[in-house]
Amino acid sequence: MSSAPPNARNERDETDSSLRSEREKSDDELSKRGAAIEEDSNEVVDHARQRADEVLGRARELADEKLSGSVARDALEEERELEDAALREERLVDDKALAREREERRRALASLMRFEREQTDEHLLSERSRADDLLAARDEFMAMVSHDLRTLLGGIALSTALQMRHAKDDEAGRQTVDAARKIQRSTARMNRLIGDLIDVTSIEAGRLSMELELRDVVALIRETVEAFQPAASTKGIALEVELAEGTVLARFDHGRILQVLANLLSNAMKFTREGGRISLRVAPAGSDVLFSVSDTGSGIPPDQLEAIFERFWQVKQHDRRGLGLGLFIARCVLDAHGGRVWAESELGRGSRFFFTLPAEKPEVSHSLAE
Repeated sequence: MSSAPPNARNERDETDSSLRSEREKSDDELSKRGAAIEEDSNEVVDHARQRADEVLGRARELADEKLSGSVARDALEEERELEDAALREERLVDDKALAREREERRRALASLMRFEREQTDEHLLSERSRADDLLAARDEFMAMVSHDLRTLLGGIALSTALQMRHAKDDEAGRQTVDAARKIQRSTARMNRLIGDLIDVTSIEAGRLSMELELRDVVALIRETVEAFQPAASTKGIALEVELAEGTVLARFDHGRILQVLANLLSNAMKFTREGGRISLRVAPAGSDVLFSVSDTGSGIPPDQLEAIFERFWQVKQHDRRGLGLGLFIARCVLDAHGGRVWAESELGRGSRFFFTLPAEKPEVSHSLAE
């Protein structure tokens, strides 16, 4: 089983990692600033003492010039030694007091930061708990709504199928069949939209499950083309296929990669006019299998080639032919497979979508290898 990123769990882990990193940076910066402030204050004290020593030394030099007699000079030297000893003792006491004051400030700051972080962590835990409750409620609501909607759509599809089966072979019957087919297309589209919403919900919750199996991608492409060829022919679009020779193996979830291909082909058909062309190619590319879907449609603006893989994004803001979830889901599915997806386009000349899957080498028996 595999879960497709991005999901809530991954985002939460990234947030925690970012928070730890920022706290480490903050601690390091605070330590550096504290050391710099302490160094600056030491320089100020040292400079003041040096200046005081210079003034005192100069005063003593002037006094020595005016003083005569060795007895008086010896007495003065003894007195100065006592003064210097007292000054050193006083400075030592001051240094200890300054060190204590600095240590108290550091402890107070550390205590304050610890308190603030505890408050922040408590707030984060509370918000996460609330968010988890909201996500659980949303998932429950989505499951209930999707089940009810699909049950309703299933009933509509069954009713239209019965109408088509019992329609008479006359003008009224043909009109009934045409109307029923339109309803079936609409219900199928609604089913796909509901499925997309459920997939996005599962992605955000980290529960988009997949079964990865070793399969032939060439067979997958043939299956996809067989499903889309009738719609392409009806719309007057040429569907071209270029496949690698032989078997091309990859480990993937059949249904999910089929979903990715269906999304890319549906988008290509949506924006390609009658008489246009859609090309589907697959071939080995180093350690990957490279897929591409190209069309002769209207193209995508260059500045939007990254945005198209975001949720609820649409090429044209007035376009309401979908929810804008297909490419986002495709990216998440391919991320979970260890692949990637990207697009190239030129306005007025169409678009090309590429995606990769890690390739698997076919197993060779010992008898063949020898």
